Amino acid sequence: MLKSRGQTPHPFVHEVPLTAAQRIQGLVLGVVLFPVRCLLSALCFLLMWPIARLRLAGLSEAQRAEPVRGWRRWLLQPIMIFLSRAAFFCLGFLWVRVRGRRAGLRAAPVLAVAPHSGFLDMLVLPLTGLPAVVSRSENARLPVIGALLEFNQAVLVSRKDPESRKKCVSQICERVTSDGHWPQMLMFPEGTTTNGRALIKFKPGAFLAGVPVQPVLLHYPREPDTVRWTWKGVSWLGSLWHTTSQLYTSVTVEFLPVYTPSQEEKGNPDLYAENVQKLMATALGVPATDYVMEGRFPVQKLGNLSLPLEPPAQETLRLLHKHGLSSTQVEAVMNSMIDSCHSGQSAMVTADHLTALLGLKDRKTALNICSLYSKDETVDVRQVCLSVSAVCGFRSLESLIHTAFTWYDTDRDGLLSADDLSGLMGALVGIPQYDIGEMYCELTSRGRPTEASLQDVLMTHPVYGKVLTEYLHSSGLADGNPSGVPNGKAIGNNNGIYSGCGATDRKSD
Repeated sequence: MLKSRGQTPHPFVHEVPLTAAQRIQGLVLGVVLFPVRCLLSALCFLLMWPIARLRLAGLSEAQRAEPVRGWRRWLLQPIMIFLSRAAFFCLGFLWVRVRGRRAGLRAAPVLAVAPHSGFLDMLVLPLTGLPAVVSRSENARLPVIGALLEFNQAVLVSRKDPESRKKCVSQICERVTSDGHWPQMLMFPEGTTTNGRALIKFKPGAFLAGVPVQPVLLHYPREPDTVRWTWKGVSWLGSLWHTTSQLYTSVTVEFLPVYTPSQEEKGNPDLYAENVQKLMATALGVPATDYVMEGRFPVQKLGNLSLPLEPPAQETLRLLHKHGLSSTQVEAVMNSMIDSCHSGQSAMVTADHLTALLGLKDRKTALNICSLYSKDETVDVRQVCLSVSAVCGFRSLESLIHTAFTWYDTDRDGLLSADDLSGLMGALVGIPQYDIGEMYCELTSRGRPTEASLQDVLMTHPVYGKVLTEYLHSSGLADGNPSGVPNGKAIGNNNGIYSGCGATDRKSD
């Protein structure tokens, strides 16, 4: 069931609210502290660079594939721990409070750390003895960072390469089940950074092997909360500026008791991850959500579907209203674009063409709309038409599904393939749908995958019916929420889809 988003904080947006006095203090201190602290911290990292290279120097590939032993460990490890802690001391983390006790390697091969707030979370590494981490393979090519990952004997993964991901999973399982042969591993199971006001869905990587894990909580000061670096809001540079501009930044690292999985959890890593997430959320006093970052979009999962927390259609509406288009004009434009698609014109258009289709006076708004749906200056107008029409209720449900079915029935045989359904649902909610298998099975279980079957699923299925009745039916714009995050409130309308467009227009008046 879709969670009520009016009660669940948006975890991917963070700003640093400062009073006038705090801004003045930050500016005065920052002018002095920012360059000095960054310089001293950089010096610590530069000192670590040659030491990190020395650790594996002269070893063969076979030897590098084994955990480092002997003098390379007992001599160099304490030096690196000291310099790592010194780097964060220089950035203003003058002391760190520790609650609980870190479990040993055999008791907990994996440390699961949350919430993941930004790059400053790496402070937890020297406090836990520099356990091995998982990192993107691209980071290995970065100066200093690459050397540190080599020293750490980190597991590297390329997110774009399926084979690399399989190898990563295999390496993790091998290490954490090695009965002490490999050192502890530390993972951030959220997989991306948030504002800490909710825990997002844990990825199963830390839980695949079914070994005990020790949950580790990071507590940062609430006022001002400067360390977060999220999808929207303060940048990493802004986070660094605000943090180093404080006299000091306090942090508490809390080690919770080791969590030993049940037999059911060992056989179901997703369940294991979910239960640990709930445990850590309770300890933090925040909600445990099923939100994830998928590609460029923060989403909530509904069955196999990915529903964006900030639908591109709502931001498109906001841009069009800001540009001066009324609800009536937006409806006319959408109908005109739908007609052009029916007439056989190409669905992919450039920003210049979109400017003309929408009747805009400048190209910038069209570029902004393109960026909501794609990575370049082109956009599939079917996505724009369907998603905007869905959230505004310009057309009846039956008409909307008929239009979508006609467009995405690529074989023109009156039946949807799995790829057709993926494109159709992606256009309806505004973002790509990569895993449509479960919904397609439900569609075919009702007979042939016809338009009638699709309407039946979207109107009566207990899970996928919520796409229309709860997701597209809710609006952040309609009730004055400028972030566009839906709040789960039902708003009546004649078409049975959504009536937020008129409310959006009222806000723009």
